Amino acid sequence: MNITKKILGIFAFTIGSFTIQAQDFTSSLYGSYDTYKEKSLDKRRIKYHQIQPLINKLTKDSDFTVQKVGESIQGRDLRLISIGKGDIDVFLWSQMHGDEPTATQAIFDIFNFLQGDAYKAEKKAILSKLKLHFLPMLNPDGAEVFTRRNALGIDINRDALRLQSPEGRVLKRIRDSLDADFGFNLHDQSRYYNAERTEKPATISYLATAYNYEKDINEVRANAMKVIVYMNNIVQQYAPGQVGRYSDDFEPRAFGDNIAKWGTSLILIESGGYPKDQEKQEIRKLNYVSILSALHTIADGSYQEISIEEYEKIPKNDRNLFDLKLENVTYELNGEDYILDLGILRNEVDDAYHNKFHYRSLIADQGDLSTFYGYETFDATGYKIVAPKTSQNVVMPQGNEIHVLNTLELLKTGQAYVRAERIPIELTYSNSPFNVVPKNFTLKNFGVSPGLNPTFFLEKDGKLQYAVINGFLIDLNKPLSQQQIGNGIIIR
Repeated sequence: MNITKKILGIFAFTIGSFTIQAQDFTSSLYGSYDTYKEKSLDKRRIKYHQIQPLINKLTKDSDFTVQKVGESIQGRDLRLISIGKGDIDVFLWSQMHGDEPTATQAIFDIFNFLQGDAYKAEKKAILSKLKLHFLPMLNPDGAEVFTRRNALGIDINRDALRLQSPEGRVLKRIRDSLDADFGFNLHDQSRYYNAERTEKPATISYLATAYNYEKDINEVRANAMKVIVYMNNIVQQYAPGQVGRYSDDFEPRAFGDNIAKWGTSLILIESGGYPKDQEKQEIRKLNYVSILSALHTIADGSYQEISIEEYEKIPKNDRNLFDLKLENVTYELNGEDYILDLGILRNEVDDAYHNKFHYRSLIADQGDLSTFYGYETFDATGYKIVAPKTSQNVVMPQGNEIHVLNTLELLKTGQAYVRAERIPIELTYSNSPFNVVPKNFTLKNFGVSPGLNPTFFLEKDGKLQYAVINGFLIDLNKPLSQQQIGNGIIIR
């Protein structure tokens, strides 16, 4: 019998007189997600103070047990949240890297689901067999400044042996006290990973962590593989082809690898990229569905019938994605025309309070990029790169902003840099698709090269057709309101 059909279509579980197919349950989870989404966490740069009221609310629910289990270096409480009465312990922790918050948001969505009035039979089936333990935002100090490491500068996920960080010691102590049957190590990965040899981003990547250099498969690791196959089959319904398999190279300092070695079936979930989802809210939704689906199959034991050979069929992660890929563009150098591909990355730059960000793009690579892909790909055959111009007019700031009128008309004349009489100190980027420069600025020695900011024009048949401003492609023949134009940069 086809295993996917078996686990998604045939298998059913019964609670009293109520029977529901697994596929119907998970599809319903996806469709009803907005009912349970924690609306107060709608941006990635969440902070410790935002989740505390949500945890405090759980202390008033008798189904949950909330206990302080330690503190971060800077004194922020780490709290373990438990629910369920089953004999199978499942331990889930998130954001051991402070700038990887997607699963933290999904955990609070799961809490809302568990507290909701619907799905009573399904929740009873899960919570009667499992006891769930959540440790959200393991690295609150890193989250505060949206950085990977903790306040000591340690990568907590490389501290499983020395245990120098208080956060790492908490994680080890909880793991040992629970001796959990299953563990979920919840992370974010770069949006530039793709499913091997495809243009599809690795929106979700899974890994059944190796416990030795030989990458042996014992029963503990095999169980993690089987649950991953189940989750993959679920996620494929909503992000087809967008699941990757994270590298299983053994890292002896990492918590995931050691927790697998210590006897817990360890499942790594990495949240990558999804088109037009910079805040990763669709990926958050997929985490919610994926994790609840996994808890369902663990509770009911159906994962045990899955072949681990299906795990190896999940494509590996590649890292061959750009935000914008220009193919076959003509570039003139020293009087000769060359045909190039350009790969452009739109890097995020945080504001001073790590609440918002703007883009500062760069050319990551150029040449033959035929084995690479783009979230946005433009065939520039017949288009020639043209150097940008600097506006001859000088604009005055209005408060802390610099506003440019007739934006599209200026772009059509090849102007990409706007001179300002004064650039306010508070201004870190331009809201308009122009780069703002001092009034005495002169653009010298234009060229395209890896590491440079991509700002230029594309000409065809003697007419400027497109502008590339700070890595965003703008069609000069369409209203700006219909396009994703990004931001310009400030040059002081």
